[in-house]
Amino acid sequence: MNLDYKNLDTLESYRRLTKLPRPAHLRTLVTVDRIASSSVPAGGGMTYNYGAKLFSPEILGALQDLADEAGLIAKYRRILDGGIMNTGEKRMVLHHLVRGRPGKETTHGGRDLRAFYRGEQDKIAVFADRVHRGEIRGSTGKPFDTVVQIGIGGSDLGPRALHIALSNLRAGDGPFRKMKARFVSNVDPDDAAEVLARVNPETSLFIVVSKSGTTQETLTNQAFVLRRLEEAGIPGLDPKKHLVAVTSETSPMAKSPDYLASFFIDDFIGGRYSATSAVGGAVLSLAFGPGVFEEVLAGAAEADRLALEGDIRRNAALMDALLGVYERNVLGFPATAVLPYSQALSRFPAHLQQLDMESNGKGVNRFGEALSYPTGPVIFGEPGTNGQHSFYQLLHQGTDIVPLQFIGFRESQRGEDLSFDGSTSQKKLNANLAAQILAFAKGKDDVDPNKSFGGNRPSSLLWGEKLTPRALGATLAHFENKVMFQGLAWNINSFDQEGVQLGKVLASEVLSGAPADRELAAYARLLGVL
Repeated sequence: MNLDYKNLDTLESYRRLTKLPRPAHLRTLVTVDRIASSSVPAGGGMTYNYGAKLFSPEILGALQDLADEAGLIAKYRRILDGGIMNTGEKRMVLHHLVRGRPGKETTHGGRDLRAFYRGEQDKIAVFADRVHRGEIRGSTGKPFDTVVQIGIGGSDLGPRALHIALSNLRAGDGPFRKMKARFVSNVDPDDAAEVLARVNPETSLFIVVSKSGTTQETLTNQAFVLRRLEEAGIPGLDPKKHLVAVTSETSPMAKSPDYLASFFIDDFIGGRYSATSAVGGAVLSLAFGPGVFEEVLAGAAEADRLALEGDIRRNAALMDALLGVYERNVLGFPATAVLPYSQALSRFPAHLQQLDMESNGKGVNRFGEALSYPTGPVIFGEPGTNGQHSFYQLLHQGTDIVPLQFIGFRESQRGEDLSFDGSTSQKKLNANLAAQILAFAKGKDDVDPNKSFGGNRPSSLLWGEKLTPRALGATLAHFENKVMFQGLAWNINSFDQEGVQLGKVLASEVLSGAPADRELAAYARLLGVL
């Protein structure tokens, strides 16, 4: 078991990788046989296909050697077993533990943390069922029909993306949806005002999510909501009977009488990894029912187990990660586009921006030493086919090559479709997806340079039959594990986020009314803060 932590450029396998011949043009490489032999199960009925990526058998062999030399699977097991893998904050990394026990029993202060996480989810399930049955009602006696999550960053992006992804699902003839859900994240007052204008205060339940209980934006939005509820002038309306907290047991919000109920998380689950914890569990269980959220957890747990496989050809997340390292560090590609051909995943790229860029946007290794090689790429994306009419021009003919991560499904979620002009909407969608993969790979020669496509633009495809809750959980975990493996390969700490702190400190200085930096004060005056 290799638990040596070495920089990527000190590994013999990496040095060998950099000296291998570059792959041939994808026009030559992408064949029917290659596509058929490049699929890996990713869990939840999802399959990862890397047939249109830039690689040769020799490159895959070197990537396998890199995974072995860097001990990526051993380090993943160390995470699962409760090792202190968040070196910046000297914490365990336990987001996998909220959806199963893939490693050893993990305890802290004598507490079995898997039992703790499972217990909180059980509490949420009981609470949600009581709300759905009308046993828990608003303060004026009306049943709750809407849940509003108040949070920012990982308390918003992941849960919101999952909520949107599940909103179109049906179970038999009836909808999964139990309650409408809304989200407030931006401290911009227009965000909360717009949401509050669309909900009924008497029938709305507000979930306030802050691990520390001190998040400035979230507490400000909570105060905004409370004021609006108090000003509503509704007889008998008690705002405290409409608030639920998701926080840590040591925060000022914990077990406060100002909340109808409290559900707990801890410091071992980072915000961007918290969608499968109580942070996502409360809002999704209320919106769709606890059973739907359990399916999300089951899909994620399956992907986590598959990520333990040492053979990169049988480990979708590891293969995805290593091909990304090759593209970033050997081929020099600066960005990656995430392109879901599913409207349900419309906010998934936004979540992956935080997941990837906040985790691996680091210039020092896990010991605080400066790195001499690139780490995390820029992540962006938009659902197809809208993206095709937006930024695909640059992707096809721009001066930078941007690797592409496509996500697609054979069937639509609701099964509602029509035939028009010789084909259904779903077939048109997937025809576009297939066409884009090949167009990016093979390109097209033309005597008119303006109409010539160089091709050789690599892509992968994560696909399934249908976007179910289980498939969604596996898709989420696939990308979480990909980011984790890449951070381990780069020898960085993917689990803290010091880069977000400086702006917070300076903002507090401005709000104190006496910023020390004159230029900071000048900008604050331009914006009417001072």
